[in-house]
Amino acid sequence: MSDPAYKLELQDISRVYDGQAVVDGLSIRLSAGEVTCLLGPSGCGKSTTLRIAAGVDQQTTGRVMIDGQIVSGPSDHMPPEERQIGLMFQDFALFPHLDVERNVGFGLKGPRSKKKARVKELLQKVDLDGYQSKYPHQLSGGEQQRVALARALAPKPQVMLMDEPFSGLDDRLRDDVRDATLELLKAENTAVLLVTHEPEEAMRMADQIALMRNGKIVQAGAPYNIYNAPVDKAAAAFFSDVNVIKGSVTNALTETPFGQFLTPGMVDDTEVEIIIRPQHLKLDFDRQGRGPNPTVADGVPARGMVKRARYLGHQSLVEFMMDYDGSVLKVLMPGVFLPKPDTPLWLSMRRDRCFLFKK
Repeated sequence: MSDPAYKLELQDISRVYDGQAVVDGLSIRLSAGEVTCLLGPSGCGKSTTLRIAAGVDQQTTGRVMIDGQIVSGPSDHMPPEERQIGLMFQDFALFPHLDVERNVGFGLKGPRSKKKARVKELLQKVDLDGYQSKYPHQLSGGEQQRVALARALAPKPQVMLMDEPFSGLDDRLRDDVRDATLELLKAENTAVLLVTHEPEEAMRMADQIALMRNGKIVQAGAPYNIYNAPVDKAAAAFFSDVNVIKGSVTNALTETPFGQFLTPGMVDDTEVEIIIRPQHLKLDFDRQGRGPNPTVADGVPARGMVKRARYLGHQSLVEFMMDYDGSVLKVLMPGVFLPKPDTPLWLSMRRDRCFLFKK
């Protein structure tokens, strides 16, 4: 059953090409004023899902609902122009022969005065009022993106579909444009489905993240929950570098160089992997834990030799070759910390920031 409280619903969507499911049993719901990010690596089915929602591609099975109404199903397929959706892609696709005012007002109907007022309203919101007579080639990349956003919002769509719309902008500009875009979309109370392969972008913009892999949603939820409670090792690793410590279960415990880890409910000899992000490993200056702020939760220190240290601007990345098995672990330290290669240091792990998965 559909729920008109949701502006967009994809119900058990699959898309098969040449016998292969590119999208496989995917379901998602969007509410007004909510940004949902489809996040995943290239080729996982994100853009295909977006095209199905837009109506430029048709699912093999499943239904697409907008505002509680079927727009695509076994016997119905409404074309994109009738779906009350806005579209934004990597290519801003502005008409080069039209000025800003005519680009933004292109899809508007009704009296000229009303269209002109709507264009002016949106250009004010994207801080481009006064640019009405300029042409796309006279604008910067960020200005073109804001014109494209204003054009997509001009007809007051219920749903905005965005396929990596910020990827063409340089890093310094991207954050400002993303923030301004998000503010405007929220002000217009638009339901947004944003496709991206960048975890940072999803964390920055999304109310909900749907993490995709091989055509399926493997985990969905608020950014905080997705980051801090990943469903598996691959989900954890998609958001940042991870360190992996391997072990085997004996009497509901896993022995590691950092001490024993509780592994209740797992039978003996089960192979497990303990995952910890580089920022959650701690450095000690000797095996008694006389580093900064030692705690019982840090467990047993294990010794490693500095292999490489690099300064990243606001933090330092230090790589260690561990004595116990020759594996390499990475540690992120705030500020400048550049020990010389072959310096011995002791590492300890924050137990509360570890994830444990069966291998």
